[in-house]
Amino acid sequence: MQKLDILVLAVHPDDAELGCGGTVAKHVAMGYKVGIVDLTRGELGTRGTAEIRDQEAAEAGRILGLAVRENLAIPDGFFENTREYQLKIIAAIRKFQPGIVITNAYHDRHPDHGRANELVEASAFLAGLRKVETLDDNGQPQEAWRPKQVLHFIQDNYIHPDIVIDVTDYWDTKMASVFAYQSQFHNPDWNSDEPQTYISSPQFTAVVEGRGREFGKSIGVKYAEGFTSRKVLGVDSLMDLR
Repeated sequence: MQKLDILVLAVHPDDAELGCGGTVAKHVAMGYKVGIVDLTRGELGTRGTAEIRDQEAAEAGRILGLAVRENLAIPDGFFENTREYQLKIIAAIRKFQPGIVITNAYHDRHPDHGRANELVEASAFLAGLRKVETLDDNGQPQEAWRPKQVLHFIQDNYIHPDIVIDVTDYWDTKMASVFAYQSQFHNPDWNSDEPQTYISSPQFTAVVEGRGREFGKSIGVKYAEGFTSRKVLGVDSLMDLR
């Protein structure tokens, strides 16, 4: 078992980078252990292949300084919030015992995002029930574990955040991890035989930049990332607030 401070459970490779890449890089720089477990290989994506996205995810993880990156290979596009997939996510949470889980937005343009949010939220709760049985990679029973917080990054749809994190010093690292997905985002050198998509346009990258600046403006910094939570978030002191 490799215990993590933060575990990002995102449905598609590149979701984590877009949604919380700056936050990940910042916490890695602070000395925390952060990992990403992608739920699917993104095999239904219009551009690239699952194999290409595996390679891109590995490179993005290197850029972010991840302690671990894995993929649960849940079917892209057609998964549901079922016991079968809950158990896969429960096993991942128990394997890494994170204090904080971060996952997809609770509603978004892509229907997989909201469904992944519901799946991860349910799994994070069930992971704390000792009568829910799962096995580790060696076939041994896992101990129950429930993270302290489950946060949701904000994706294409605007959602008012419950918490905003200054990522100004890590914005370039975030965007480098995003552009590690050469098949997915604006890249004039990519195979021209594949069609352009909503996210492969330069306008999409500009929107990502604008969102970071918008959240940054809200707390008086250049760039920030926003998150929501179904739980009330607390701080030790009012002095922690910006």
